[in-house]
Amino acid sequence: MKHLCWGLIASAVLFSSNFMVIGNGRRNLKALVFFSSKAPLFAFLNQSTPTCLHSQKHSYTNVYMKWKNDSYLDSIESIHKSIELKPIIALKNCITASPEGCIPISDVSKKGLQLDIPIKVASFLRLYPSVFEEFTGPKYNLPWFRLTPEAAMLNDEEQAIYRDYKADLQERLKKLILMSVENRLPLKVIQGMLWYLGLPDDYVRNPEGNLDGCFKVVEMGDGLKGLAAVKSEKGEKILSVLEKNALRSGVYNGGQMEAIAIPLFPSKGLRLRTKILDWLDGFQRLPYVSPYEECPYLYPDSDVAEKRVVGLLHELLSLFVEHSAERKKLLCLRKYLGLPQKVHRAFERHPLVFYLSLRNKTCTAILKEAYCDKTAIEAHPLARVRRRYIDLVKESKVILKNRRLRNQTNLALVMRI
Repeated sequence: MKHLCWGLIASAVLFSSNFMVIGNGRRNLKALVFFSSKAPLFAFLNQSTPTCLHSQKHSYTNVYMKWKNDSYLDSIESIHKSIELKPIIALKNCITASPEGCIPISDVSKKGLQLDIPIKVASFLRLYPSVFEEFTGPKYNLPWFRLTPEAAMLNDEEQAIYRDYKADLQERLKKLILMSVENRLPLKVIQGMLWYLGLPDDYVRNPEGNLDGCFKVVEMGDGLKGLAAVKSEKGEKILSVLEKNALRSGVYNGGQMEAIAIPLFPSKGLRLRTKILDWLDGFQRLPYVSPYEECPYLYPDSDVAEKRVVGLLHELLSLFVEHSAERKKLLCLRKYLGLPQKVHRAFERHPLVFYLSLRNKTCTAILKEAYCDKTAIEAHPLARVRRRYIDLVKESKVILKNRRLRNQTNLALVMRI
């Protein structure tokens, strides 16, 4: 009986004209089962044809595009100063959380590892006199710190953005969660993404106070708590940035599996071989699968699956404040977003979409479209305040330099006397 069944299957494969060739000329029986809806033999196996199986081939597997240095993207301060700014903002939040508006050094001296501060916290605070003001406190024989008037003013603007753009910031968090396979993410993973999303450090520590009915805290097993996003009952489709721009330009009708080209921005001096250009042209013509759509039948090694990965990373970076992130920080999202094991190669294989900067002894993934076409992606509400924080931090170098010159002058006067 077993041999008879396989004989029938083999006969159907030979005579059916409705099969697809997968990969390098290999006929995949599983693909035949899904795609041959007209064959009566497989009707009982193919009662619902998955919409994601449009093109399940991988035409060119050895694509390698030479990395090219981009001086413009390497010089954007809001991206590369973000690593330095993050612990400064964290310390600023510790000070503003105090009812007195100031804290003794003992409150934060042991939080260096938690706040990503590589040196002693007191020494770090003294590196930024334009942000933190040291003084003799009312209690304890310890140094105390408070915000300078300029830093306090920027903090007020930041808090106003959290209030005025609460819905926008919540929508960004919701989109991140809805890109996950199960529409939920562990709280500790979300905590690591708050800086990039432009949300306060304590945002998920008080979900009842910060989040509305679109979210709920769930158990994820092994004692992990997660945050789930509740889909709208109206069934409204969430559009990615690429879909919105394609609709606006009239090249997209809002249907599934339509071909949407991902905007490409070559760096100066970057030349591609003809073989790669041909592969890239075919890649752009492939169907676009939204990161908010479920595609359980999409073959991981297919070109369509790779385009979905690129589209997902494009959408992910478009949600962030600087439209960039340390590449290693994105790896914690891999299994929750259903990304492949070697997802980091997507950045390397598509240098016309992403740029990898090696400044600050780390690898930062940057979405080129956000900086090469500033009308394509909406600016994050917090971006302007972050840039003003960076400008304020830069003033610390001037202050410290003037202090050194003044001390040298005073020392010279003393020596003369």
